[in-house]
Amino acid sequence: MSLTTYFVPLAVALTGAFAIEAAASPQRPSLRPGDLAIRAAGYALITLFWFQFSWRPWLAASSCLLTLAILSVVDRLKRRVIGEPVVFSDLALLAQVPRHPQLYYTLPLTDLRIAGPLLLAVATVVSWYVVEPAALPSGAGASILTILGLPVALAALALAGLTPLGQRALRRIFPHPNLARDVARYGLVATMMGYALRRLGEDDARPVPERSEGSPDDEVVVVVQLESFLDPARLAGPDLPAMARIRAQAAQYGRLAVPAHGAYTMRSEHAVLTGLDPESLGFGRYDPYLARKGEEPTSLARLARAAGFETVFVHPFHRDFFDRARVFQRLGFERLVMEEDFAGAPRIGPYIGDVAVADRILAEVAKGRGSTKGRTFVFSVTMENHGPWKPGRLTGVDEPLAQYLHHVAHTGQAIERLIDGLAGRRATLCVFGDHAPSLPDLRPPESGPMATDYALFRFGRDGSPPARIDLTAAQLGCVLRDAVTPKR
Repeated sequence: MSLTTYFVPLAVALTGAFAIEAAASPQRPSLRPGDLAIRAAGYALITLFWFQFSWRPWLAASSCLLTLAILSVVDRLKRRVIGEPVVFSDLALLAQVPRHPQLYYTLPLTDLRIAGPLLLAVATVVSWYVVEPAALPSGAGASILTILGLPVALAALALAGLTPLGQRALRRIFPHPNLARDVARYGLVATMMGYALRRLGEDDARPVPERSEGSPDDEVVVVVQLESFLDPARLAGPDLPAMARIRAQAAQYGRLAVPAHGAYTMRSEHAVLTGLDPESLGFGRYDPYLARKGEEPTSLARLARAAGFETVFVHPFHRDFFDRARVFQRLGFERLVMEEDFAGAPRIGPYIGDVAVADRILAEVAKGRGSTKGRTFVFSVTMENHGPWKPGRLTGVDEPLAQYLHHVAHTGQAIERLIDGLAGRRATLCVFGDHAPSLPDLRPPESGPMATDYALFRFGRDGSPPARIDLTAAQLGCVLRDAVTPKR
């Protein structure tokens, strides 16, 4: 076969992919020759990736164009809701979409609106195999070598990116994470590939805190990550009684600068649990659990466990989501209380209510009182305020903001229940929002993710009047570290 058999479809794939991205992107793509060359290399690699499965040039070119079309649509939606382009770590979440379609604003695979197009796509590919002949060299031996050689070459190219020489080259192109800039320069595909290789080539060393002798001051430490929580008065909603109690009784409270807007719970979660700023995580900042799988020496749970606390994680949702069951065991949690432990608990909308979670936290604290350790550290992640916000979620309440305000009132009740339940103990209670809600009319500010709210209570001791102190999520984690580490 002539070279035109391969290069004409490839040229169509490269020019078509650029046109798709340029039309869909909110940023003007860079036209500098070096940037265009890197962008084209990304498109070419995607085309070759699909080509190794079919050995049909036009099918591979069409698959490249379809890939870019899908990525561009998802990228546009993600920018609108979260304010961030698609990134390589998002691919790790694809397996969760069919298992939890409601969380990704899509439909189950069994729904005809999803199953129909998928079946049509399969039929189209099968028909294409019949219409377009395979572009393989003549002779069985040459064909086998070609079929085996291309996947090996692609794998070798990826491994070359992990060598010292490859990493030096990648560091010149992607010196540090700057997602919006890099996507505008190099396109989605090349940026995703480059960021993935930079992440795999990073040193995962983490600081190990010094161990101290003695005992922590608290017998109970409860940290609750409240799903999509911020003071509803900031959204023109009603004043929560819980916010008045926070301002009157908390040791400190204020705005919490979080790493993401409207999603990516794990980023705030990781920052608070470890005290590590996203900037310190390099290219692992986009999904810290994917990057480290919970191997964190500074984890609050590990520190608490070393100081003699029983460590408990409470989360009324599936164990497999974000791979939390495995990650949280590695973070240092001895017991996991998850969705199966909330059988019979009331759901408010699609998810277990926040008040039920607060009751379970207090039950775990009471149980810990009679344990051999005598100290309890509980980290909890709530679910009631999780999206999507759409008609049918609550009976008679269809407007998204009204749904959110209905749920956040229960969050306030849960906070008050925790305050009342822990006030008689020598205890620390921290509550904080992981990110702003992904409401249709609450777009991410151009300056970065919208701050949430937090509060820190110190029960059973005299203290100064409540103070407003604005923090980052990582700074809050460092403050909490003092509650679970022994005092000299």
